[in-house]
Formats: sequence, structure tokens, C-alpha cells
Amino acid sequence: MNNIDKLFDSVAKNGHVCVGLDTDLSYLPDGFLQRHGNVEDALFEFNKCIIDATLDVAACYKVQIAYYEACGIAGLRAYSRTLGYLRSVGALSIADIKRGDIAKTAEMYAKAHFTGEFEADFITLSPYMGLDSLSPYLPYVKDSGKGVFVLIRTSNEGAKDIEYLPTDGGKRVYNVVGEKLQELGAGFIGKCGYSAIGGVMGCTHPEEAAEIRRVLNSTFFLIPGYGAQGGKSEDIAKYLEKGNGGVVNSSRAILLAYRRQENGEADFAGCSRQETVRMRDDILSHL
Repeated sequence: MNNIDKLFDSVAKNGHVCVGLDTDLSYLPDGFLQRHGNVEDALFEFNKCIIDATLDVAACYKVQIAYYEACGIAGLRAYSRTLGYLRSVGALSIADIKRGDIAKTAEMYAKAHFTGEFEADFITLSPYMGLDSLSPYLPYVKDSGKGVFVLIRTSNEGAKDIEYLPTDGGKRVYNVVGEKLQELGAGFIGKCGYSAIGGVMGCTHPEEAAEIRRVLNSTFFLIPGYGAQGGKSEDIAKYLEKGNGGVVNSSRAILLAYRRQENGEADFAGCSRQETVRMRDDILSHL
């Protein structure tokens, strides 16, 4: 069973929330770092508590490598341990690495993040050096059941700088990227009907959602932009098909949920679970 089928089933069972483990040291409760003695253990133990508290109400977990790189070797050890722990409890992981290089360099990125100490189930990629920048990852998709989420239309304001530029055919750049990925992904369709070549699709422009979903009908979406960036649950529904076909990421709103409750530090993981359940139910209420 490949990972895209596992993710489809996880959404059907647990809802659409992708818990973003974009863990900064400043997010830890007061005294947490001191109690654990070092950066590696503190980051990992915080993540572990969040995972344990949300395992049955989250579809998957996205681990943004930059937060761990910023903490040096200790941070990368925590990153590796977090991915290993997710694997050990049967949870699906998305390594948010956004690589986008070619030839031997891309081969090494693929090896680094689909095998060994940094192994993840899915990784994020940038397509802007061309489709040959994706080619080195495809053997792992074919032979090991891995998956990728490729940037199509992101949720940040700067997306308009490039992704929205018109092309000669009257389409926008993100339309062309999406259609090329849909074509490439046709060779990697799972039993669920979606391809292991997925796309990052921000939910901040719902007026385009219906047409995007119609055209990219076999592309599974990783959906950022919910909450603070303006995306609403009723917008999310437009990017799904029969209640599936995408996961919705939330990072700080879940990790820092304890700060919005009085004395929340005492049960920070429980507060994260409450926020995950709230978000899950909010999305489900509009399907």
C-alpha cells in the first residue's frame, strides 16, 4: 500500500488536519528547555507530546526542516528523532524541505530525505527549475511508495509575483504548473484515485477553487492558508472531492494553543489536541 492511499485513508478516518511541527524554541512552555537539559531533547519531547495527544485526530504531520536547521546539529537530531517517532507510531510524515535542484544534487536530496536518518513519507518540492528537477524523486515514488507535494499555488501574498503571471496561452503560471504535474502524476495513481505526485495549493483564493479541483482532479492537495492567513473552512471544502483529496496544515495555532488558555502550560499537549479537534470539526462541518 503506497503512502498516498494511506493518507487518503487517514483523512477518511481522522479528518483533514495536518499538524505542523514547525517547532521553534520560543514555542516551548516556560522552563521546558531547562527541565530537559538540552535543545535536542527539549524539541523532541515537545513534539512527542503533541504527536501523542493528536494521533487519533490528525491525518498526518508536517515537519518544517528550517526550524531544526536553525538550531544546528542538535536541532537536526531532534528533526530526525521526530520523523523516526512518527514512523514508530504509524503516523504519516511530510518533510517540508521545498527542494528544487537538478541532476546529481537532486539525486542526493532524494536519497537524504527518502532514506536514512531523515526519511519521511512525503516531501515538498519546488518545480521552478523544471520538471527534470522532480525526476530523481520518482524512483522512490514508484518503488518505495513515497509521495511528493510540489508547489503549485501558495498562500503567501508574494505568490502573485510569479505564480499569477499570465502565459501566452492565457493561463497563469500556476495553472500551467498544475496541469504539468497532473500529467506527470498520471503514472503514479493510487487505488484511492489520487496521484502520489501531489500539489501545495493555498486556500486563500476560494473563487478559483472549483475550477482548480475540476482540472486537477487526481491531484491530492496539501493546503496551507487556513486561519491566520484568511482561509476559512467553507473555502477548504471547495478544494476537496467527496470530502477527501487534501489535508489542511496548521502549525502555530496548534503548537501555541496553550497560550490562549489560562494556565495552559500545565497541559500544553491537551490544548493542542483541543485545537486540532476544533479545526477538524470546523472543516467537517462544511463538507
